[in-house]
Amino acid sequence: MKTLGIIPARFASTRFPGKPLALLKGKPIIQWVWEQAGKSNGLDGLLVATDDERISDCVKSFGGEVFMTRPDHPSGTDRCAEVLRGFPAGEWELAINIQGDEPFINPAAIDQLVDLLHAPYSPAIATLARPISSPEHLFNPNVVKVVVSKFGQALYFSRHPLPYNRNLDTEAWLSAYTYLQHIGLYGFRGQALLEISKLPPSPLELAESLEQLRWLENGYTIAVGVTDYVSIGIDTPEDLEAAGRL
Repeated sequence: MKTLGIIPARFASTRFPGKPLALLKGKPIIQWVWEQAGKSNGLDGLLVATDDERISDCVKSFGGEVFMTRPDHPSGTDRCAEVLRGFPAGEWELAINIQGDEPFINPAAIDQLVDLLHAPYSPAIATLARPISSPEHLFNPNVVKVVVSKFGQALYFSRHPLPYNRNLDTEAWLSAYTYLQHIGLYGFRGQALLEISKLPPSPLELAESLEQLRWLENGYTIAVGVTDYVSIGIDTPEDLEAAGRL
């Protein structure tokens, strides 16, 4: 199945305007992402989806491919769906949404998503998670947790630690259960991506501010691969400084 890697990138970030063009050791963040994603063995094509000519010019300057999108998309998922609609129906059977602010993305993580989408039960969506090892992460609402079935399918995503170990003090939770932190990389079957982009926000999504709950509420299967990959995103200028030290 032909797989397209899509890197959504917008200029108007609230916390870090112009983030894709910010320089990390002399190279734009978006170029770091492009070059890392290009090392994936699972992609048949790769492009940057943006609504900004400055980002487009930058990507073209280092030989990347660009797809211009509308400026009003509420999420990267919706931007990816517009890209898929821009191609003949069925041309790309799988689509991988690659975060445009992760300059150190591991190509193996992209390959793992592609492999998950090839599972015998044909999941509509695939994503990744890693074990949580610190209480700070477990009880941090900005660290999204996911509960997975024995078949490797997502049961629920939450900002709250799940499950709630009612018979133990919170200090003992990590030793009693393997809690999983969700990593915000997604792979989609092309038709599923087009469908979910048309769904209205759902009650669970609005409660937790997590778009993946909309997909679960509407019956879509999300395969979850467990990995040791550590996602390092750039959300603020301070994050960029830390990335430079790395």
